Amino acid sequence: MILGEGRWHAVSLAAALARRGLSSRRLAFVHLAFDPAAPGGLRCGPLARPPRAVVVRAIAAGSFEQVTLRLGLLRAFALSGIPVINPARAIEACVDKSEASFRLRLAGIPTPAVWVTEDPARAREIVLAEASPARPLVAKPLFGAQGRGIVRVTGPHELPSAEAVAGVWYLQRLVDRPEPCDYRVFVVDGEPVAAMCRRGRDWITNVRRGARGERWRPDAEAAELAVRAAAVLGTVFCGVDLVRDREGRTWVLEVNSMPAWRELVRASGVDVADRIARAVAERLA
Repeated sequence: MILGEGRWHAVSLAAALARRGLSSRRLAFVHLAFDPAAPGGLRCGPLARPPRAVVVRAIAAGSFEQVTLRLGLLRAFALSGIPVINPARAIEACVDKSEASFRLRLAGIPTPAVWVTEDPARAREIVLAEASPARPLVAKPLFGAQGRGIVRVTGPHELPSAEAVAGVWYLQRLVDRPEPCDYRVFVVDGEPVAAMCRRGRDWITNVRRGARGERWRPDAEAAELAVRAAAVLGTVFCGVDLVRDREGRTWVLEVNSMPAWRELVRASGVDVADRIARAVAERLA
């Protein structure tokens, strides 16, 4: 079962699974339910019984209750002995940027300094003490993705409103780069299987913001950091975002447990869906 939105990704993943003799269905979370009358207590839309494995492509935005239910369903599949890729705990850890940053730093992985608070007065104090035109901070939505809602902050006047950040200010030190690019390394089962440089039109280098992927081969340091970051956050597959500063030091910015890979395939030539399908097949074997 492939869960979530995104037809292109689901089609490519279904084709890769089919090449390994595995049939698949794409369902939305709304099709799932706890139901004591269903086999195993889990109703899976049109499926007569629970799937042999679950791949989570995406979890759509929703109310706190909806997201809690969706994560609970993933845990229920795992408790039933069904491989879930990625596990609910890994998704939670990656989606919550504050936890992800804390866990990376705790593991000794170089990641930019981060301050997180829901106190507007404290957020202002942080900006006054830490931000300047020469050393900006970046305000990001705690649960954001694809570059949405990212703001460069050099002073209190640029601090987003509470409404814009849902009452939580996540402030990350902006890494001073020699050019507007960062790096995405796709890790599957502890192996860096594909990578690209994302070259942006400005300082935000997400593909959805117009960045273009270029072929890039990670050196040993970048590959090792990506693999370590993926392991710390408990993912089976993920996209690890790296950046290099003007001194050549490599930093881990984020780990995405539900990454897109269309631009990565174009830039790298690697069949990413096939590597995920192999991970599924190995667990079923």
